[in-house]
Amino acid sequence: MDAKLTLSLDNDVINQAKLFAEKNNISLSRLTEFLYRKLSNNTYSNLEDLPISDWVMMVAEVQAAYKTKPKTSKKLRSEYFESKKIM
Repeated sequence: MDAKLTLSLDNDVINQAKLFAEKNNISLSRLTEFLYRKLSNNTYSNLEDLPISDWVMMVAEVQAAYKTKPKTSKKLRSEYFESKKIM
């Protein structure tokens, strides 16, 4: 079942992604779904390890900058204790 998602992206990135999708005979929605599926099926230690990072660099007119929110102390504490659990 499909669901709608609203994203805010740089206009140039959207236009480049549309061109890429058109050249590859795929809708922008399916391209986005494909990328999210790739993200959710694998484990990556950071954003630069993602297999799409090269593609992002190709369509971006300038060096891509990943914007992340700093982790809260609650999240850091949770990750620390999770890493110490014995499996």
